[in-house]
Amino acid sequence: MIRYEVIIYWSKEEQAFIAEVPELPGCMADGVSYQEALAQVEVVAHEWIETAKELGRPIPEPKGRLIFA
Repeated sequence: MIRYEVIIYWSKEEQAFIAEVPELPGCMADGVSYQEALAQVEVVAHEWIETAKELGRPIPEPKGRLIFA
């Protein structure tokens, strides 16, 4: 389970739920259900973090609730 804030919303254009992790730039996934979008974004977030480690890039500390959300 990731400790970053996840925002999930319905996209009429995509006809899918979109899940984003705002603290990890570009980290997002979709799914036909809310639960699937959440499960997929957890996989993508782990991959994002592993890739950042491999490339020597900084990994943001989870802040939890964002002030602008």
